[in-house]
Amino acid sequence: MVLTRVKLLAFAVAGLLAAGAVVAAGLVLTRQSATASGDETASISTTKTDKQAGPSGLPVPRYVSLKTDRVNVRRGPSTEHQVIWVFARQGLPVEIIAESDLWRRIRDSDGEEGWVYHSLLAGRRTGLVAPWRKGESIKLRATPDTSARSVAVLQSGVIGEVQRCTGKWCEFSVKSYNGWLQQEMVWGVYPGEKIE
Repeated sequence: MVLTRVKLLAFAVAGLLAAGAVVAAGLVLTRQSATASGDETASISTTKTDKQAGPSGLPVPRYVSLKTDRVNVRRGPSTEHQVIWVFARQGLPVEIIAESDLWRRIRDSDGEEGWVYHSLLAGRRTGLVAPWRKGESIKLRATPDTSARSVAVLQSGVIGEVQRCTGKWCEFSVKSYNGWLQQEMVWGVYPGEKIE
């Protein structure tokens, strides 16, 4: 019997602020079954060097994102292992913490772990806006400075694309908004990690 568990993080859309728009997103993770194809090695460019290479030749641990909006997560590294949940959100960042030849052990922002087939992952770097600060808003700044004007206000848990990181700030895109977040407010990058 497949265990089914649903995570629902709903974020209400707030009104426009003088400094910029409020961006919100919903994230639903349905833990049951799915299939897809792709490659996790699409674009990995980071200056972090304290990692070991896995069987793929890529550093472990590392962050990647889900390639499709339905990704099976299994108890072990084969299709013989039980599906323990399904991610239902394309672009969600996950951390690869171990590898076998074709399988990757991943961890999500809640700390839950399981095995995913490598082609269901993409090297595109994405991040979650401060998922540990549920219900709070974080300002997306025009420049990497806490006194810079606000481009938008993002709800915690919003997924965006990480353009680059300096080690302290990340350039972050959500829909048509582009700006800077303090790196400590992004789940999907390591502290001090530089991304070109």
